[in-house]
Amino acid sequence: MAATQGGRMPLLDHLRELRTRVVKASLAIIVGSGVGWYYYNTIITKLAEPVCDLKKAQSTGAHSCGSLYINGVLGPLNLQIKVAILSGIILTAPVWLYQLWAFIAPALHRKEKRNSILFFIAATPFFAIGAYLGYSVLPVAVRVLFGFTPNALTNLVKFDDYLDFVLRIILLFGIAFELPVFLVTFNFIGFLSGKTILRPWRIWVFGICLFVAGFTPSADPLSMFALAAPLVLLYLIAGGIALLNDKRRDKKFQASLLSDNV
Repeated sequence: MAATQGGRMPLLDHLRELRTRVVKASLAIIVGSGVGWYYYNTIITKLAEPVCDLKKAQSTGAHSCGSLYINGVLGPLNLQIKVAILSGIILTAPVWLYQLWAFIAPALHRKEKRNSILFFIAATPFFAIGAYLGYSVLPVAVRVLFGFTPNALTNLVKFDDYLDFVLRIILLFGIAFELPVFLVTFNFIGFLSGKTILRPWRIWVFGICLFVAGFTPSADPLSMFALAAPLVLLYLIAGGIALLNDKRRDKKFQASLLSDNV
């Protein structure tokens, strides 16, 4: 982010910077959506596993697969477009998250820009871990939710609604796991101290639980706990890392003062 004297940017420069970041993020998502479009069948067969073995149904020429169905003339096309776009958003999450970070971060100096690169490096594995956890929770969450179906009734599920539900869970888990990365990076650039992060821990825990309850597509307690518990733990770990970094920074500052006095 370009800065004028004093670390400030005029409004028009902020808008130009926002436009640049949005364009870069959009291009990345378009490329990722192309990959999702190409591997569409592989993606849907993998995501449908908690409900039915779509790959086996396709190979045997079966006319149905469990309780999943597609409705309407444009249903198959809309489904492929939706899967491609959501897959593109998930695949390129580290890229557009970095573009978001690069726009909002107050890191204007050379050392702080290096910390932005560290954010990008850390964001990728954390997002992947969160997305994998979301995918791992899916089979249990689907069984729990299907268990509420009354006896003697058949639960027919639109395939596009089901895949939207699945991909939203994966995306939500991946984004949520970026919380410690943001906190630690803000601490490294001097924007947040460890005490500032950990002092309102009750508010943080409540906010995490509220976020999970409000945005998790599945209402089952298992999925919410599977996301809330590691998020709280990662928040505490991030606060601990921030405290250690603050101590290191203070020691370095004290040492510089002693050397200047000498």
